[in-house]
Amino acid sequence: MARCSVEIAAQPSASLRFLYNTVPGRIALKLLTRVWVSRLVGAFMSCPLSRPLIRPFIRKNHIDMSRYEEGPFPNYNAFFTRRLREAPTFGVGLVSPCDSKLTAYKIDDSSVFTIKGSEYSLADILEDGELAASFRDGWCLIFRLAVEDYHRYSYFDTCTELRHKYIKGILHTVQPIALRRHNVYRRNCREYTVLETAHFGTAVQVEVGATCVGRIANLHKSGVHSRGEEKGMFLFGGSTILLLLKSCQIDRDILENTAAGKETIVHIGEQIGY
Repeated sequence: MARCSVEIAAQPSASLRFLYNTVPGRIALKLLTRVWVSRLVGAFMSCPLSRPLIRPFIRKNHIDMSRYEEGPFPNYNAFFTRRLREAPTFGVGLVSPCDSKLTAYKIDDSSVFTIKGSEYSLADILEDGELAASFRDGWCLIFRLAVEDYHRYSYFDTCTELRHKYIKGILHTVQPIALRRHNVYRRNCREYTVLETAHFGTAVQVEVGATCVGRIANLHKSGVHSRGEEKGMFLFGGSTILLLLKSCQIDRDILENTAAGKETIVHIGEQIGY
């Protein structure tokens, strides 16, 4: 069955147009993108006072709650990190670590990508030129989680965690409008894990924070983990996962959609290649 896709350059909301396209908005953005502001918002979202926000959010984003565990939820973050009613099934081959909108890019000799006018290199993302260079001629898969998506993510293959790194930054939305003025993948806080996998060799999974994400909650920083085991979760806000692979085959529809300027909608555990 053919997968659904969405245009990468989706029309931004009025609030995002204000923040990124007006002088007063950009002044406010300097404050809103501070990590301490995100943590303050995160603290509110973890207290009972945030509960009234849950039902309007479900209605606005047309979320099918039959997929998820039943409430009531004690606070908004408990709702935002809700578990699926049934554990996800992991297909064969290369699978998605999360629910998201996916694009896939070949890593060229310079390891530089242009996504809607924003250029960044793997060395910038990882702050490690040697590690970035080791993925030359490999693949960079970008999984963009919108606020309505399931915000827990898993290990895509059985693996051993070799190294874990946290990079402090400021937090921007991962919606496409932000890419026009800000290199969000270079400036956002992020964590990455170097994995030695059973079927894909050495890989790197990068979790990128976004506006109003209080923290990236990874459950582990070492050890051996099974395919499909939960790796962590994002708290309130949209977020992004990057997966760097040295050798794999990506499903044709994903490559065709990326070339056409579209993101492919994928679900956690869904096969996306081999």
